[in-house]
Amino acid sequence: MDVQLFHRTPDRGAHPAPSASSGLSLLASPAPRKEWLELLAADPEALPFQHPRWTDVILSVSGGRDASRLYQLPSGTRAVLPAVARPTRTATCAALVSSQPYGWGTGGLVVPGPDLAPEDVRALLADLARDGALRVTLRPAPHRSAPYQAVAPQTAMQRRHAAYLLDLSGGFDKVWKERFSGAARQAVRKAERTQLTVRQDMSGRLIPAFAALYRLSVQRWAEQQHEPLWLARLRARRQDPVRKFAAVAAAFPDTCRVWLASVSEQPAAAILTLQLGEHVVYWRGAMDKELAGPSRANNLLHRLAIEQAIADGARFYHFGYSSPGSGVARFKESFGAVPVHHPVFRLERLPLTSAHKAARRIVKSALRFRFQD
Repeated sequence: MDVQLFHRTPDRGAHPAPSASSGLSLLASPAPRKEWLELLAADPEALPFQHPRWTDVILSVSGGRDASRLYQLPSGTRAVLPAVARPTRTATCAALVSSQPYGWGTGGLVVPGPDLAPEDVRALLADLARDGALRVTLRPAPHRSAPYQAVAPQTAMQRRHAAYLLDLSGGFDKVWKERFSGAARQAVRKAERTQLTVRQDMSGRLIPAFAALYRLSVQRWAEQQHEPLWLARLRARRQDPVRKFAAVAAAFPDTCRVWLASVSEQPAAAILTLQLGEHVVYWRGAMDKELAGPSRANNLLHRLAIEQAIADGARFYHFGYSSPGSGVARFKESFGAVPVHHPVFRLERLPLTSAHKAARRIVKSALRFRFQD
């Protein structure tokens, strides 16, 4: 769900002072990398998007500055909030702060241990509301949704975000027999009979092949949505340039895998996965539908990635976000993934989101834009 809180408070600059009234103190910004890494290693729910190297990749690809924060929380523990600040187009001082930016996964507090107290979240939101930024966006990790949900003003909720997660406990045989649907197992068997060739790589060598399939996917999405191809390509170059995938692969050579399925040496489908601790994230996927559809290449790639995740000691396989009831959501559910709903917070000094949504509605209406299923 989208939670929008509108604040008109005095600008106190990019580095807020400690807040004794809330029991929260800002100790440093940007957060010291040594302590950030220590807290990350102690957080069983942390995702790759909360790693300091991920922030470095965001800055190298998209620009901005490291706005991460090291806090002393009201509960007494220390925590890091990964965040990136970017200037607006009209004023360099009126930054847009995100944890994390759109297209770069989730953010939220990194804390030692599995639990996060609601009072810690409440104090964090109060501190962010006093920030001098024009807008602050907070996307917490799915497994940490409960304390964020507990403090969300019910009247401000706009819509729900659903992250699909597959529980890997019990080993692959249990996941295959009890969580994969019969249709998913049948699709995998069909893919195996098609004699697809599958390669997986952690060196970045398969990124060009992935990028080529991604360009085909952009063209397909444009046709499905009744979007001009030039506009879809422009949006893709801004949100997901090839250098973005290459930079991620280079920054995470030990945990970033590219899986590629080919039919008669012709690339059919590819997925990109990331791992941190006990979590494997399916981050991006692309395909040549004419080859991948009949061969069920995507089903086989996810089956292999899930088996690899279990072998690497992961507890969860994250399928990412989808609209419940959509075709993509049903595909994820066929593997046993279940939706986890959680809030996304936007704290704004001006109603930027409402204005942006209104402009998008006008453009989409003019283009007769259709959303993907």
